[in-house]
Amino acid sequence: MEWKHLADEPPLAEDSQKNKLAVPAEVRAVVCVQRKEDFTMWHRLTRPFVVLALTFGFAADAPAQLAARGPQPNIVLIVADDLGFSDLGCYGSEIVTPHLDRLARDGLRFTQFYTAGRGCPSRASLLTGLYPHQTGVGHMMNDYRRPGYRGNLNKSCATLAEILGAAGYQTMMCGKWHLTRHVGPEGPKFNWPRQRGFDRFYGTIHGAGSYFNPVTLTRDNQFIGRPDAGDYYYTDAISDQACHYVEQAARSTKPFFLYVAYSAPHWPLHAPAAVVARYRAKYATGWDELRRQRHRRMIAMRIVKPHWSLTPRDSRVRSWDENPYRQWQQRRMEVYAAQVDMMDQGIGRVLEKLRQTGAEQNTLVMFLFDNGGCAEEVAPDWQGPHIPTKTHAGRPVQVGNNPNMVPGEEDTYQSYGIAWANASNTPFRLYKHYVHEGGIATPLIACWPGVIAPGGLTDQVGHVIDLMPTCVEAAKTRYPTSYMGQPLTPLAGTSLLSVFRGQHRQIGLLFWEHEGNRAVRDGKWKLVSSYPGPWELYDMEADRTETDNLAAQFPIVARDMAQTYEAWAKRSNVEQWRK
Repeated sequence: MEWKHLADEPPLAEDSQKNKLAVPAEVRAVVCVQRKEDFTMWHRLTRPFVVLALTFGFAADAPAQLAARGPQPNIVLIVADDLGFSDLGCYGSEIVTPHLDRLARDGLRFTQFYTAGRGCPSRASLLTGLYPHQTGVGHMMNDYRRPGYRGNLNKSCATLAEILGAAGYQTMMCGKWHLTRHVGPEGPKFNWPRQRGFDRFYGTIHGAGSYFNPVTLTRDNQFIGRPDAGDYYYTDAISDQACHYVEQAARSTKPFFLYVAYSAPHWPLHAPAAVVARYRAKYATGWDELRRQRHRRMIAMRIVKPHWSLTPRDSRVRSWDENPYRQWQQRRMEVYAAQVDMMDQGIGRVLEKLRQTGAEQNTLVMFLFDNGGCAEEVAPDWQGPHIPTKTHAGRPVQVGNNPNMVPGEEDTYQSYGIAWANASNTPFRLYKHYVHEGGIATPLIACWPGVIAPGGLTDQVGHVIDLMPTCVEAAKTRYPTSYMGQPLTPLAGTSLLSVFRGQHRQIGLLFWEHEGNRAVRDGKWKLVSSYPGPWELYDMEADRTETDNLAAQFPIVARDMAQTYEAWAKRSNVEQWRK
């Protein structure tokens, strides 16, 4: 069977066209795929032929399944949005997260795991095992007409859903996609979840929005519009849909891959009043004391080393005692904590559904964030499709971080701001967007009964590019050299399974670039720069909080690492950032 790839994505001059599709000759008589038709029907009708091709070896470029070594595990990958390194109870927080805490007790916590520094690049990496620029998502969903910055996943990468689906898995996703610039209901959908390997999808195509009225809400391949009025809350809807998918998938003898991509606790600050009330007065002592308390707990938990200094408060932030809007500031953090709480409750329901269906013992569950805490301050002039103009009841939505507006309800659109993001990222520097530790460090919790010993804590270094090879190895399959006739970029990451089993894993260099912020880590050394500033050099063993710049003391180390970074950038579609 010969697969002919007709086009990667619409040509630069023809972005309104839909992607031409590769169709096996044996299927053309069954399904007529025209240039303007949607991919969904083709995918549904031809997938059995793809599975046959993989089973009988007709497609040489397909993932070849390894000889059976026990049943393939189910895989559940859960991602939170814009959560800080210290925002979970099991990583030092006061926020109530009992279900994630129990997952950590039953599994393994990583203390040195990394993302790409922002949502869509991180999601591109975790779904493909590549650096974001290799997938076409080096920035956001804008098309900069450069291979690394197209705002769409390219066809030189395959997603976890595509690879695992070809290996016999049921594939399901619920939550935030944010991996295509085409978000309109009538626009091309070649990079929507169903077109990138997921059998089922419920969630949003766009990257942000109201928790009470999320924009681009979609079921499978169709917009379903504004949710019904009442008690709809997007975090709960994601969790409930995930439970439904688990229940359905568990009825089959086939393993399943479930990707749960929460938008929580990304702005805006929206949460049910009853949950917000749980945190009333919890933050009355302010951000300075909160950072000290969290830091002490993190040291006691061995999440951070005692000799790593707590970074100074952000210079743009006043001390708590000097802040004139303390009551409003408390409320911002109370709502943020409630958003995390609601997500944890939902994850608890998903874990319980795994137990109820009998799937728990053969399921690998992994939880992480897409980046560090977000310091963005919502301004009154913010506009966009993600901001509703009115509530379900017809009240105008008030946009902006105005101390005269109490956040939390549907008629507000605010964020928790720099000071609380600084606390979320305790003990690190900077935030989402940046590639200092505050922007890229994330917890990773992994639980797999019978494989991962409970109660583990590791300081071995990992990155979201490692998740694809981890899942591929766990699923007893192989990553192909090509997919659907298109050559694939070789994986950048390496499997974490040896770490899961308590062994030491060899790891090479790690790289970052986002909006000109850049970094490379080689063993204990990290070279990092905030655009457009100079390189800084830090010893991650002695000073992971990046307070003692050693670039002048070790100029040769800095020079060599900078040259290594430039070589990586050149071969990975990274270009000089221009604001």
